[in-house]
Amino acid sequence: MEEAWINRYRKQLVRSISPQFLEEIICHLRRLDLLTVEEAGRAQEASSLPEQVRAVVDILAGKGSYASQSLQTFIETTNSQLYLHITVYEPMVQKHLESLQNYYGNGLETGPFQRLTNLLLVEGLTDIQQKEHDILQIEATKGLRNASKSIPLEKLFLPLSKVSIPPRISVTIGVAGIGKSTLVKLFVYTWAKGEINRDIIFVLPLTFRELNTYEKLSAERLICLAFPHITEPNCIWAGAARTLLILDGLDEFKTPLDFSNTVVCTDPKKEIQVDNLITNIIRGNLLQEASVWVTSRPTAASQIPGGLVDRMTEIRGFGAAEMKDFLDQMFLDNRDLSGQVLRHIRANRSLHVMCTVPGFCWISGSSIGYYLKNSTDQSQETPVVPRTLSEIYSYYFKMALSSDWPEKPRESLRIEQAVNNSKKIVGSLGRLAFYGLLKKKYVFYEQDMKAYGIDLSLLQSSLCSRLLLKEEMQSFTAYYFSHLTIQEFLAAIYYYTAAKRAIFDLFTESGMSWPKLGFLNHFKSAVQRSLQAEDRQLDIFVRFLSGLLSPQVNKLLSGWLLVKDEHNSFRSQAISFLQGCLNTNYDISSRTVNTMHCLYEIQHTEIAKTVEEAMKNESLARMLTPVNCSALAYLLQVSDVCMEETNLSNCLTYNVCKSLLSQLLFCHNLRLDNNQFKDNVMELLGSVLSVKDCQIQKLR
Repeated sequence: MEEAWINRYRKQLVRSISPQFLEEIICHLRRLDLLTVEEAGRAQEASSLPEQVRAVVDILAGKGSYASQSLQTFIETTNSQLYLHITVYEPMVQKHLESLQNYYGNGLETGPFQRLTNLLLVEGLTDIQQKEHDILQIEATKGLRNASKSIPLEKLFLPLSKVSIPPRISVTIGVAGIGKSTLVKLFVYTWAKGEINRDIIFVLPLTFRELNTYEKLSAERLICLAFPHITEPNCIWAGAARTLLILDGLDEFKTPLDFSNTVVCTDPKKEIQVDNLITNIIRGNLLQEASVWVTSRPTAASQIPGGLVDRMTEIRGFGAAEMKDFLDQMFLDNRDLSGQVLRHIRANRSLHVMCTVPGFCWISGSSIGYYLKNSTDQSQETPVVPRTLSEIYSYYFKMALSSDWPEKPRESLRIEQAVNNSKKIVGSLGRLAFYGLLKKKYVFYEQDMKAYGIDLSLLQSSLCSRLLLKEEMQSFTAYYFSHLTIQEFLAAIYYYTAAKRAIFDLFTESGMSWPKLGFLNHFKSAVQRSLQAEDRQLDIFVRFLSGLLSPQVNKLLSGWLLVKDEHNSFRSQAISFLQGCLNTNYDISSRTVNTMHCLYEIQHTEIAKTVEEAMKNESLARMLTPVNCSALAYLLQVSDVCMEETNLSNCLTYNVCKSLLSQLLFCHNLRLDNNQFKDNVMELLGSVLSVKDCQIQKLR
């Protein structure tokens, strides 16, 4: 009978026993003389852990009922949780594993996942991560993060030392498009195959997209709805089986988490508001024994109090080799084109930094690849290589729009119809994108589509598939833009088009506001709102809005989304207004730098070029007015002159130095010779060096 036990649960034993527990089993069996030194050695020489466990089980199975009973008794008395798992929960677990493997295995067979298997171990969020837009974070930090330690994916939920305990709340942060959801899929699939974290019995992956569809839930109902094959959920909240609950995409949750006003709930059967359910789980009032892993963009992650987070990790962006591999994968059939795209990206420092993010690298690579293919067409006027954000996204949209055209150029009627359909789709999606951006809404459902008059049948077009992704679950269908910046560009196109005819403030969706006439008034309103917004979430939107006034973007999109040469009516006044936003005082901030980016997008680069030339010639002294200081702060981020060394010798006063502090933080090699600094400036510099964001490695 006992021998039947070891044979009956052979598969479960092989899947469930961890390396540490296998060592304990071998030591115990050696003490009972049920395993010889030679047998133990042979088992431990097996190529993998499952093979080692299988070898031990096979040896014991051949030694009769006493050996089988001894193993059963040892597991039951020393690890009751594992015993319960092997004998009671295994059929349920098996169904769960099969379900996860089927759902998460698609698309993970190939791909450059090396950077996702080694995360940066960080000590909380920096100031810039809590306050700034994702793109501003990448630009300021050059895509790098001060983190001396890393942690392999398989050790993410293990203690860091022999005297510490596993983390209960883990948070992994990363900017939009860096691969947070891909990381979750990779972890779940690898775990379901039994390759990592074998001590975790249940991994329960949930997305905030899914949680958005509920108003009230209990912990019990949440698990039963999301995982109907788990027929005995009691083992999870009773702590009988080690459980990892994954909550992916906090930034997509419809309700901000309010930990200061959490209504305490300890009853897993009680239905409460979903946001309260999440805060109670994170606080440990519910599912106390479960580990919880939250993924989020950095700004949204700041909702969780630092004192509740046991471990914070960050996904790093591409290194040079990984970027090359990624582009090679994109252009598998044309390695020459892949190499040309990479050279264009590397030639533009700002673009190269942004392309450390896979989502942005995909958009940029697609756009530059499209440009290169068209630039070889002798029948067309040679286009200009895309350099600004707006140009890159204009090429991307032009490529997406072109894919909806019929192939035969003579069929002008069908072409006109296709273009009109495309304009209609972009207009509808643009309105959805704009008001979604204002509400910090990045995931949309069928009721949202209907509310904005979007015909769901139109979403089947190839244009939509490039802009909008669709996720179908049993109980809901979710739509989301393929990257945050796609939503922002669409929002800018909608605002640009609507502002020419709107008579009320477009930021008030109901239309109830004081009259506001003329494009320029609406443009000024958008820029002012961006400058005043504390969360900085409109910064890239206004960059795109400015970029739509540039001659190059008008040339690219005229006849498609813009009217030819119409930008000429507004451009000079828009430039004057943006320059006026710089003419304040020496208070330089990321807002000021973003205004300089807007001027670059609109193709007004005179101020920046003048200051950059002075930097090259080391003649900055006495020319650092507030406007030129703004340009200098901008150049510290984007100029090749500052790449190897930032030379600010013999040109800084106390006021100028103070105004530039927030940007000097991110200079790796900073030279400040011959500035006749006094003690007050030295105190300022000392305070900078102690800031968590600081990336200064060499200071002269």
